[in-house]
Amino acid sequence: MADRQLGVGLQGRENGNGPDDLPDTSFTFYTGHMVYTIKHLGGAQMPWKECKPMDERLRFVARLLEGEKMAPLCREFGISRVTGYKIFARYKESGLEGLHDRSRRPYRQANQLPYQVERLILSLKKEHPNWGAPKIRDKILREFSMLKPPAKSTIHAVLDRHGLVKRRKRRRYRAEGTARIHVTEPNLLWCADYKGEFMLGNKHYCYPLTITDYSSRYLLCCEALPSTRSDLAFTAFERVFKEFGLPSAMRTDNGAPFGSGNAFFGLTRLSVWWLRLGIRIERIKPGHPEQNGRHERMHLTLKNDATKPASYNFLQQQERFDRFMQVYNLERPHQGLSGRYPGELFTPSRRAYDPAKEPEYPFHDRTVRVTHCGRICLGKRKISLSLAFAGQLVGIREVEDKIWLVSFMDYDLGFFDQDEGRVEPTTNPFFVEPENL
Repeated sequence: MADRQLGVGLQGRENGNGPDDLPDTSFTFYTGHMVYTIKHLGGAQMPWKECKPMDERLRFVARLLEGEKMAPLCREFGISRVTGYKIFARYKESGLEGLHDRSRRPYRQANQLPYQVERLILSLKKEHPNWGAPKIRDKILREFSMLKPPAKSTIHAVLDRHGLVKRRKRRRYRAEGTARIHVTEPNLLWCADYKGEFMLGNKHYCYPLTITDYSSRYLLCCEALPSTRSDLAFTAFERVFKEFGLPSAMRTDNGAPFGSGNAFFGLTRLSVWWLRLGIRIERIKPGHPEQNGRHERMHLTLKNDATKPASYNFLQQQERFDRFMQVYNLERPHQGLSGRYPGELFTPSRRAYDPAKEPEYPFHDRTVRVTHCGRICLGKRKISLSLAFAGQLVGIREVEDKIWLVSFMDYDLGFFDQDEGRVEPTTNPFFVEPENL
């Protein structure tokens, strides 16, 4: 019995040398159900156990078919009778295929995301390529409230598994700019800017003019314009004012047509028009676009969703902008709004748009209309003011002997005397510090 169960094969036992004397000698021991191999390498023995379950099951079933009893055969192979009957049943059911190793993976993992939810995540990502895990989760919460929402990390893992996550380098933290006015109600502050120009398919440049409500993030306007000329901006703003009413304040940068570095208080005809309509002007510091961060973040989404690649002409590009506004305002969950849509929070302003009335100056000595070249004409004298006030009525009042104050609406602009031919500006009356608002 021992001879049948144990066979020893030795290689390299010539001349009576033992295994310790051989530089490279292997010894293989065969038992009833295992194969043990010991290989001698330079005097150091490295034992390991090699097991081939398929071969062992074949031998087990073959000996059962030869008529051996189950109980002693299971003891010899070191398995329980339950396992022995299971192996034999698999053989009778599937033949030799039933003796192969089977997957130990459970039929269903407790924390595995359902297949339908995973397909939903991928379909939303395909429909909105620039949405991340937070927005996709918010969308699922709103549209499929009967489903248990997966965690943001789970959604991100699904997107990453399908190669839909872009790897980006970590950016260094940059300090926030100076204090800005913060409002929590719609129409108290609107933001306006031009998204960076880009070339259309017909080789013409497009300058998108965008206007948003600061509190609700509602995108009021996204107009494809051929330039930043003020007459084009006038038309766009007038249309928005007629549709949504007037805001209390407007935040912009210092570029044309909102501001001018060489003009009186940096004003332009557009900003003077806003003052006529009772809209307070708010400007960010030069070189600090982060002070209009909400609006700039919208520009990034606009760039990714509606300008890559650019359309062929202005009509086609405007159609894409209109579709973007629909999605951005009414379909896209906003992380800064706790997953809500901007259209759910925004309401039109109670201040309806009416053409501005001519200002009156009952407490001034004279009312003068500024010429189209930006001058105040008093008899033969011509006093330079600013092109921004061309065609506007200003009030003039003598405050001291031979010194006059020039006012526009409720704002004091500056002074001039009988010798100088220009208005010297006073303290900027249009830009009030946040703590004084």
